Amino acid sequence: FEMRETSYMVYNFTENEKEVAYTFLMTNHSIYSRLQMSPSGYLQQFTWTPSEPDWKLFWISPKDPCDMYTNCGPYSYCDTIKSPVCNCIRGFKPGVLQETELKDGWGGCVRKTQLKCGGDGFLPLSNMKLPETTRAIVDKRIDLKECEQRCLNDCNCTAFANSNTLNGGSGCVIWTGELVDI
Repeated sequence: FEMRETSYMVYNFTENEKEVAYTFLMTNHSIYSRLQMSPSGYLQQFTWTPSEPDWKLFWISPKDPCDMYTNCGPYSYCDTIKSPVCNCIRGFKPGVLQETELKDGWGGCVRKTQLKCGGDGFLPLSNMKLPETTRAIVDKRIDLKECEQRCLNDCNCTAFANSNTLNGGSGCVIWTGELVDI
C-alpha cells in the first residue's frame, strides 16, 4: 500500500490483529479529497482544488493487475512477466474453452490426471503468493512436515504451506477447496 507524500494531507495506514484501516486528514481546507471503489475493484483517491474544474486522480490501488482478486481462474496463477498473464499451475491444464480457443488459464484450469486418494503427493511451488484463504484451515502449533502429513491424510486437501514464512517458516495452512487468487 503505497502513498504519495504531500504537504496538504496527513495519512495513516494501520494493520494489526484487530483492523486494517487507512485514514487521511486534509491540512489545507481549500483542497478536498475522496476515496472511491471503482466497479472493476480499484480503490481510487481523487483530489479537487479551487483552481481545477474537475476531480483529479491522486492514486490508484492496486497498480499490478495480478493484485486484483481472482484475476485468473481456479488453479491458475497470475504473472505479469509472462504472456499470457494467467497460466496453469503444474499438474493442471486450461479448461475446455481455454484449451480449444485461448490456451491460457484466465478461465481456470483442470487437473491433467484424476487424484487417487492415498496415492498422491504434492508438487512444490516457490515464489508464489498464497491462494485465497477464506476457507483455509490454520494451525500455528505444527511444523511443515506435520502439515504435509495432515494434508496427505485428507482426501479433500488441495494444498498446504507455512502460515508464517519468517525465520525458516512455522505453522500450517491447509486448503481443501479450489485454489484461487494465486
